[in-house]
Amino acid sequence: MIYLDNAATSWPKPPGVQPAMAGYMTDIGANPGRSGHRLSVDAARILFDTREKLARLFKGSDPSRVIFTMNATAALNLAMRGILREGDHVLTTGMEHNSVMRTLNDLRGRGVLYSILPTPPNGVCDADDLRNAVRKNTVMLIINHGSNVNGAVQGIAGFGKIARELGLCVLVDAAQTAGIIDIDLDRDCIDMLAFTGHKGLLGPQGTGGLVLGTGFDHHRIKPQITGGTGSLSEMEYQPDFLPDMCESGTPNTVGIAGLSAGLDYIFEAGLEEILTREMAAGALLREGLASIDGVTVFFGPGGKSHLSTCSFIIEGLGMGEVGLELDERFNVLCRVGLHCSPLAHKSLGTFPNGTIRFSPGIFTSREEITQAVGAVRQIAAHS
Repeated sequence: MIYLDNAATSWPKPPGVQPAMAGYMTDIGANPGRSGHRLSVDAARILFDTREKLARLFKGSDPSRVIFTMNATAALNLAMRGILREGDHVLTTGMEHNSVMRTLNDLRGRGVLYSILPTPPNGVCDADDLRNAVRKNTVMLIINHGSNVNGAVQGIAGFGKIARELGLCVLVDAAQTAGIIDIDLDRDCIDMLAFTGHKGLLGPQGTGGLVLGTGFDHHRIKPQITGGTGSLSEMEYQPDFLPDMCESGTPNTVGIAGLSAGLDYIFEAGLEEILTREMAAGALLREGLASIDGVTVFFGPGGKSHLSTCSFIIEGLGMGEVGLELDERFNVLCRVGLHCSPLAHKSLGTFPNGTIRFSPGIFTSREEITQAVGAVRQIAAHS
């Protein structure tokens, strides 16, 4: 079996992830921060250690500014719903995922406005367009760091610098890039970074979070879920300090234990090596698919960094038809359709039918990519 759906979730996981989760379940199992006994303390240590690793990965100065959520979608909702108010205006790109667009459209019904920056067919926007698009009531820039459709990577440092000059809050969706591309909260002028744990960070599903930049005032965020935090239990009001302010209820400690192990693998392998492999896989895919008659490839432009995610269509064939044949005949697993990113497909010119998407991961071999390209060649030859 050739698994090419890592943009949806990475698989397989590093060898240490499953044992870390099993170890928590069998040896600890307690609720962190809710009791003073040793097992509760051990559980709390897992959360603290993982916060430290995430702060280190994103060059953050304070682990308490890492807020755990169940995924990137929850983190984006916390950031957007927690800050945006009636009359506010938001700038975003034409490559955003529905986790952003559906939330913006819901907020639009409550008086929040948004504009989409000019987005060329390759998916990479120009940061200078911010200056012409900003309004007096613009308060936030939301930017997708890496596309889950064509692998295009936005230059977040350039966007962040201009946005900061304009006084905008910068929210980065790093669902596809965390654990693959180097991200520095200060260097890239990021106020809030949303990540998921089950993709490039190599952890399990049900993990993610929102990381706040050093100078960002966390009191600007209105918590979206309130309740027990294990702290200041005598108070009937939500704590106003991090991370408790935004982390009510029992956390997914078993999942976070697995995420911690995934982070260990990333630190051991090194981001530079991971990105090198990612770019090599993407180049091999793009070149192989582009050489096939009747195949049109949609791939982000090259440069210092791009993801391996690559989309394509085969002339005369439906996406579902191709995906099914790849699975049943060639044992190649991929995703077809709009990938929860219809706006990106509109920008790329592939809406409403979408594309077939191949997304290799860190454990995908060159041989597997070559075999997958060969499968597409055979399908296209009979189209």
